[in-house]
Amino acid sequence: MSKECCSETAKESSAGSSGESCCSPNTLALVYGSLLLRLWLGVRAIQTGLEKYAGSKASEQVVPVGGVPNEEGLTAAGALKHYALENYHGVPAALMKKFEAEPLMMKFALPLYDKILGPALIILGLTILLGLAYRSSLFLLGLIYISLTWGLILIKQDDGVSWLGIHMILVVAALALAQHNRLAILKKW
Repeated sequence: MSKECCSETAKESSAGSSGESCCSPNTLALVYGSLLLRLWLGVRAIQTGLEKYAGSKASEQVVPVGGVPNEEGLTAAGALKHYALENYHGVPAALMKKFEAEPLMMKFALPLYDKILGPALIILGLTILLGLAYRSSLFLLGLIYISLTWGLILIKQDDGVSWLGIHMILVVAALALAQHNRLAILKKW
């Protein structure tokens, strides 16, 4: 809130109004709440987008016996997670097949969605984290969550729909607290 707001509220309270000042500790709590939601939603979107680039490599590690490498050549198979452009799948292959079999899914839009989902999540996560066009970024993230929800409803993934419902509540809460967002770039948007 601006200083004018604080002075107007102070005038009202001195005139006998019982309104709470915008400079009160409660406003600080709203600023902190807005910041926490901003951080959570930004980090969540960024990491979800980055996970679209995750893959795994098979590895063979020598099994230690008594803390030293064994002499028999015993190895254990494992997988190491790594991120690379060639691993990118906006929509996982297993889900892609389910979506392609779904009659209500727009077949022409599915490959486009597969290409832009990861980068869109990363970009929106960064804009939310930085406070760049905060309200518009939150709105666009909400639209992505709605589209993901629609897809999960089509393939009957009710657990995922529930999780996305919680994400939508967080986006709406962040929009409701947007007036308390500090350090924003293009604050109007």
